[in-house]
Amino acid sequence: MAKYKVAGYVKLAKLWEKNKDKAIIYHKEYYVNKFSDSNNFELIDVYIDITGKKETFNRQEMVRLLSDIELKKVNCIFTQTKGYLAANPREFCYLIKLMFEFNPDLHIVTEDKEYNINTFRNEDSQKEELLKLSNHYAGLNPKDYENWKQKIIKTINNIRNNM
Repeated sequence: MAKYKVAGYVKLAKLWEKNKDKAIIYHKEYYVNKFSDSNNFELIDVYIDITGKKETFNRQEMVRLLSDIELKKVNCIFTQTKGYLAANPREFCYLIKLMFEFNPDLHIVTEDKEYNINTFRNEDSQKEELLKLSNHYAGLNPKDYENWKQKIIKTINNIRNNM
């Protein structure tokens, strides 16, 4: 079995800007330690946004992560809480929908004690339920989803062009 290519994702509030270096070191070490002895997971990168911005397209590291998902560099996301993924239900559902459009084989794991996400748990059908939820939510206003998606794609292209 091939190892899953893991991204650690963290979104911290703007107030962490003062301690940015310490926060980055801490979270990178956290994920390096978490996966250092794993036979199933290979840590590809840790993506850390420190911002007060809630919109996904304004979170540079999330957009970089989306780009890596689309390029199949990453096929598994670990994050400590689902709150790191998105600030509100709209952003969450749109983000989940787009991630699975980019890579249907993607897995997502959060470490929340309650209401955690773990798409490896087939008995809970979490992946299918997340897709169902996100598709339903986006289907309520498909034009809004497409506009949101185009902002993300434009931002991804800008990042790729500046590499």
